[in-house]
Amino acid sequence: MLIKLLKHKVTVFFVLFICINFSIADNKSLEFLWELHGLDNPESVIYDSKLKHLYVSNVNGQPNDKDGNGYISIISLDGKIINKKWMVGLNAPKGLALFGRNLYIADIDELVVIDIDYGRIVKKYKVDDAKFLNDVAAAPNGDIYVSDMLTNRIHRLTKNTFSVWVESDDLESPNGLFVLGDDLIVGAWGAMTEGFSTDIPGHLKRISIQDKTISSIGDGSPIGNLDGVEAADQEGFYVTDWMNGKLFYISNTGGVSTLLTLVQGSADLEFIVKKGLIFIPMMNDNKILAYKVNDGGRSKD
Repeated sequence: MLIKLLKHKVTVFFVLFICINFSIADNKSLEFLWELHGLDNPESVIYDSKLKHLYVSNVNGQPNDKDGNGYISIISLDGKIINKKWMVGLNAPKGLALFGRNLYIADIDELVVIDIDYGRIVKKYKVDDAKFLNDVAAAPNGDIYVSDMLTNRIHRLTKNTFSVWVESDDLESPNGLFVLGDDLIVGAWGAMTEGFSTDIPGHLKRISIQDKTISSIGDGSPIGNLDGVEAADQEGFYVTDWMNGKLFYISNTGGVSTLLTLVQGSADLEFIVKKGLIFIPMMNDNKILAYKVNDGGRSKD
């Protein structure tokens, strides 16, 4: 009888867990707003709340070629190009982060810093043995985190020193980054086999900024070849799957819901919380997609 009672309680808990995760995701629906063509392998988008526009990194070629073709665009929130080649002379710019009036850019083996107000590069931090610097995230204290998905490393810029912060196979090809409180949230691509292929796709991970402990969000089940990560709300995250062209909502407990199924190349998204807007760069299709989040009637301050 005791065993049956325990089984019943476990089953009820599991059902409630699943229902809660799906009810959170079900409250979210996306309204398509616009698409903007005319870019060149856009990889990342970030919002400048002071100037009220978006920056877009354009690889403009192969993602690991040092060809000087890469550039940064400025586009409006309603899907118009303001300045297609605002900053040129980069190689294959990918992840973007803003802190103060500096724009930080991952560019193969360099972290490039642009002074936005003056529109010029003010610093480059070179990593001699980097292979594929990818995403960038800024912490509230000004520390900058950068993933290298081909070396299983995360670098950190702190007090003008740029060095390896964490290196571990447990990162499983770290891609997207997002600082949330005392944790760095990591979208893992999955351990790569040949090229960018994976036998086992990645999942969301959490790294304690205090002690560098790496843990899975959820039970570690494969989700996809994860790219961009943005906090959606207090319950979870918006995450893109580059290979399968998907946008997921992943809860803090690891529950997964597919919000969009697009095509391959959905890269490092931006979510503007106060406006409820999502912007997804479609790297292979040279365009940006914009959506409005209808969040089950929840207000956004």
